[in-house]
This record gives sequence, structure tokens and C-alpha cells, in this order.
Amino acid sequence: MASDIIRRQICAAVDALQDDIHAVVHQLYEYAEVGLHEVRSAQLLIDLLERNGFVLAREAAGLATGFVASYGTGQPHIALIAEMDALPGMGHACGHNIIAAAACGAALALRAALSPEQLRISVFGTPAEELGLGKVAMIEAGLFAAVDFAMMVHPSSRRQVIKYYLGLARLQFTFYGHPAHAAAYPEEGVNALDAVVQTYSAINALRQQLRQDVRVHGIITDGGQAPNIIPARAACFYYVRADDLDEVQRVRERVIACAQGAALATGCRLEIDQAGHVLAPLKVNKRFSDLYSAQLAWLKLPEALRPPDKNKGSSDIGNLSQVVPTIHPHVPMGEGLHIHSEDFARATISPQGLAAAVEGAKTLALTALALADDENAKAEIRAEFSCKFN
Repeated sequence: MASDIIRRQICAAVDALQDDIHAVVHQLYEYAEVGLHEVRSAQLLIDLLERNGFVLAREAAGLATGFVASYGTGQPHIALIAEMDALPGMGHACGHNIIAAAACGAALALRAALSPEQLRISVFGTPAEELGLGKVAMIEAGLFAAVDFAMMVHPSSRRQVIKYYLGLARLQFTFYGHPAHAAAYPEEGVNALDAVVQTYSAINALRQQLRQDVRVHGIITDGGQAPNIIPARAACFYYVRADDLDEVQRVRERVIACAQGAALATGCRLEIDQAGHVLAPLKVNKRFSDLYSAQLAWLKLPEALRPPDKNKGSSDIGNLSQVVPTIHPHVPMGEGLHIHSEDFARATISPQGLAAAVEGAKTLALTALALADDENAKAEIRAEFSCKFN
């Protein structure tokens, strides 16, 4: 086991980096760049890592803002995940500025405290988490093939090591009808908005017969141009979520049937775009999570007593957890905060938000140290990951 002396050196290294960690949180908050447009955000992280001796691979997986920054030649190879995209109109309401700052802080602290032969650290700058793209593209490009373990932290209202995530599929429905003057020649029109409204109503009815873990929610993205023109085009966008991908697929087909029925009833033509990648549920690794919890205990930081299946969302971290042992613990910014809200975004640059980024850097770095030092833990984490019943 790692000695307390080395642990204290790691924590001292993070404390020495506090100004850099805070600067990343604040600067990404100001940039607030949405998925696939994180140009300044990615460059900020690249510059910080490169001037501290990390070797950079830019445009990772063909993503203009994706990168991998690596240091060390030893084993294990640990990936620290740095998300960086913001939400349209809300900025960093999911706290990716804290996620990136914690990952970079942990990486820099490990470089300062350990020799390059002790382990290999790679910071993965993963764009467009809100679009479900970055990590999946990097997985498909084989960039995680040589990684042994992956970690990130996420800001939250509480300190929670295990939290379940739902699988997710996206569906875009576009209906095409025929325009006409809504008052003078209504009989000449085929109303595409009617098809959207019927789809919305049918899905609302469908919810009564769905499993408890299933979530189906959507918006109308196009409802026509003017009240006196029968809409020739209308569209809606839906998410389908569930605990397992089999149920995601089953419900997705039922949602598609709602749209097909609406098209038939209104006489519209329907186009279906199964947009983006399907996101997998998070594959929880209890032994890996316990290793992280041990670092919290050493730091005397209490975990929140909250069931892991409450208030579940989705993320492409689930896809990563299917190919490499992964943890996704939460660091606290204050009670009563809910992601994807303006209050949450503002909290990321509060004193509590900045403290959460520093805590995340310490806990990630200490967990990486424990992985490098504990052969039994590594073997047990890998065994649990390989178990077909997990």
C-alpha cells in the first residue's frame, strides 16, 4: 500500500496547483463552448499540460477539439477523463469545467510526485459529452485499447462514489405534408404539425405502460412558419432511456411506431433519424469504487448515504465503462443543486465549486497512486470487470 508520506506529497502537489485548477474552472466557465466547438477550451487544457511536460496528440479520433496528453512509461496506464463542452444557453450547467480542472490537476500532481517509470497517465480531452460523441468516437478509433483503468469525477450536490446511469437512444422525427392557406384553402393542405402533435400525444399515452426505469422525453423542434400557413414540415426530437440496452431498443421501437401511426393518420411522409450513438449504462465496478472510497476515508471526507439509483441520467462514460474498468464518482458543491440549471452553472465558480475541483484532483490522483501500488486491487478490479454477470 502507498505510504502516507507519498499520499501527503500528492496532496501537497495538488495544493501547489490550486491556482491553475481554479483558473481552468473559471476560464472554461467564461468560454462556455458547446459540443464540437470547444476550441479555446481544448487549447487551454492542451497548453497547461504541454508546458508541464505532457506529450500531446491533437485532433484525437478525428475530432477537432479532442486530444490525448500523456506522461510516463510505466504500468498501469490510467486515463483521466476531461470533459469540456457546455450546454446551449446554460453554459457549464453540467460542471464540465470542474471535470476538466480535476483531471488536469490530478495528472499534473502525479507527474510532480512520481517518476515516469511508476505509471503512465493520459488525460483524454473528450469533446461533446452532451451530444454523446467524444468518448464513443475515441473508443471506436481504438484510443482506449492500451488503457488499463479510466477515471473522472463529476460535480454534484453530494459526495457519492457510485451512481447508476441509464442507456440512451435518440430519435429525430421529421414529417412532411403539403402547404396551403389555413383559412382560404385548408382542404388543400396536409398538416405536418398535426403529425408531430399526434406523435407527442401517443408517446404521452405510451408512458403509462412503460417500465419504472424507462424515461421518454422530447421537444418539438419545428412547428411551422406562420399561423396562416398549414405547416409542410414539422419535427420533434426524443430521448429514450432505460437501465439496460435491451429495454432501450424495445421502447425505441414503440416510440417509432407512435410516429409511424401519426404519419399514417395525417397523410404525412415521415423521416426517422436515429441520431448519434446509443449510450450504454454505466458498468459499475465495486472494487474500483471501493479503492476510491478508501482515498476519501484517508482524507476524512464522508460519503453521502444516498441510493445510487436515484436521479439517473446518461453519459458516454457508460460506453467507456463497457470496454475498460471505469469509475465516475461525484464531488460536492453544495446541497440542493441540480444539474442542467443556471444555479448549478453558477455554483461551479463558487468557493464550493472550486473546492470540489481541488477535491477531485486529490481523490483521482490518490486513486491512481493506489492502482500503481496495489497489485491485488488491480487484479480484483480486472476480475470483476471480466465477470460476465457484472
